[in-house]
Order: sequence, then structure tokens, then C-alpha cells
Amino acid sequence: MLRNALSQLLGARRGRPEEEDGAPDRVRLPLPPALSASLGCDAVGVPAQYGFRLMSHLPRAGCVFADADRWWWIVPAGSDLDLDWPEQASYAAGAYVPAGRPRLIHTPESRTPYTPPIPLFLMVCQVTGVAPTWGPSGRPRAVPAP
Repeated sequence: MLRNALSQLLGARRGRPEEEDGAPDRVRLPLPPALSASLGCDAVGVPAQYGFRLMSHLPRAGCVFADADRWWWIVPAGSDLDLDWPEQASYAAGAYVPAGRPRLIHTPESRTPYTPPIPLFLMVCQVTGVAPTWGPSGRPRAVPAP
């Protein structure tokens, strides 16, 4: 586990999908080798029905992977801290996702693989019908829309 955390912090290995240690039903999304992932990588998945809408409304998208069921956006490691992602979203630490053979469908023009997590969070809340709110501590919190 410590090895995985260190690998994420130092810019996780890239290449072919890898099985997560002890989880043969999960694979790691492989980033293009030319992109710098110095912040480590996590992934946010949403149902495929929202994929095109999210992609067209985000100001900037990093690497995006898709399979028949979900679209996965690469975000910096730790993008789940202080964010309560809606239930329809799946958060995958280390970019280890269910082994459904997602393929890379979008590569950013910049040298970074990341989609900014706050705009993605707000758009995911919008398309899933969940209103993001700011809790008393100043942290965002998603609640079901009325």
C-alpha cells in the first residue's frame, strides 16, 4: 500500500493497464507517456449518458477514458478531499477503475493529463441533478436538488 501511495505521489507509472494489487477486477488507466502526472492521478467516473454533455461544457478537459458504461476523467490525486461527489459519480483513487476496458478518447493539448476537479465537480453535480452547497467549514458538499 505504501508503494502505491509513493508511486502516485511521484507520478504514477504509465503504459498498459495494470491490475491493482489484490484486485484482479480493476485496472489502472494508462496515461500517454508524454504527459506529466507529477501530482499523482485519481479518476472520476460518471455514467456514459453524461459524457458528451460534460465534455462540451467543461472549460478544459484532461485525459478522458470511456467504455460502454462510464466516462473517466483524470484528476490530481486527492481530488476527493473536501468534495462530496454525487452518488452517480465513482471516485477511483490511483486511477484504478473497474476492468471494463476503458479506452482513451481525449488527450489534452497541454502537457498535463488533469481535468480541473472543481469545475468537473460542479458540472457533475449539475448533470446529475445534485446541488453543490458550501458547508459551514467552507468545504463544498453535494446535496440532492429539491
